[in-house]
Amino acid sequence: MTKQFLQNPPSDTHQLGEFELIRDIFKTRALQMMRAKPQHAPLLGIGDDGALIACHPNEEVVITTDMLVADRHFFADTDPYLVGKKSLAVNLSDLAAMGAKPTGFTLALALPKQKQAWLHGFANGLFDLADLFDCHLIGGDTCQGPLTISITAFGVVPNGQAIKRSGAQVGDFIWVSGALGDARLALGCIRKEWSLDLGAEELNQINQRLHSPLPRVALGIALREIATAALDVSDGLLGDLRHILESSHVSAKINVDALPRSPVLRRQDQAIQYQCAASGGDDYELCFTANPDQHDKIASLSRELGLPLTCIGQITEVQNESLLILEDSEGMPLSPEKSQALLRSFDHFRD
Repeated sequence: MTKQFLQNPPSDTHQLGEFELIRDIFKTRALQMMRAKPQHAPLLGIGDDGALIACHPNEEVVITTDMLVADRHFFADTDPYLVGKKSLAVNLSDLAAMGAKPTGFTLALALPKQKQAWLHGFANGLFDLADLFDCHLIGGDTCQGPLTISITAFGVVPNGQAIKRSGAQVGDFIWVSGALGDARLALGCIRKEWSLDLGAEELNQINQRLHSPLPRVALGIALREIATAALDVSDGLLGDLRHILESSHVSAKINVDALPRSPVLRRQDQAIQYQCAASGGDDYELCFTANPDQHDKIASLSRELGLPLTCIGQITEVQNESLLILEDSEGMPLSPEKSQALLRSFDHFRD
């Protein structure tokens, strides 16, 4: 269906007005999805001044917003289908980190100029991921300006079961899902930061992690009664983990050799492995803490989901100004210089 939709997009010579654009490209697809999945649809979607969403008395609503700017979060020449998927994926990843089930989202889109083929490709990626998670487009806005995509996503979680950053306890183990660092490795290849000997299949694997992350929604929902704290890894594992430590008023010891890495990343120099896995961004895996008693449940959950869940460290009491102590597999602390380099995460106003 998607390929057929892409074969004959309207010509760029036919410029749509703002409301035609909303109607023909986004509203039509949103209404199709609502009719196909009425049990998950909002009470009222696109077409009025606002959407109506039913709120059950035993549920809490989780809301998150992420903005993607061309040549800041993605290259302007990236396949628009992948841009559409990623735009929603990064928001659903935030919902997953709090144990929320996605329900709907709004889209604000600024376009420098109207390109029909780009818009249709973008919409296909967006709605393919939305359909996968039963998450409906319920409203938004468009205007002319630098290519900017802002999505606000909504999810629900049973009362009192949202996973917060502030719940980590001394003695908890620290876990991370999947593998880390491939997205950063792909970015380094695109920027030619390193001279790497990678085959076409290996390049395809790491580029998929950069351009097409899959939010860990099922894992987040399953962690509601297991995790004491959680977040998604977007700006680099160790930098992001500091948010849990600061919110929970604890410290942590991390075994950097335990950080899960793909076979492609493991073939690179150790310095590159450390940099990509520990402080690279765009992984969109979940990092969470849990009581040691939950170890068997987490192992069982890993098998059930077919998703590696790796223990990388432990929560400790705050003993000095250092929230994170980095060690190797032998328990030896990394040098201050190495630690400092790995503890730095991405910052839009410093990097």
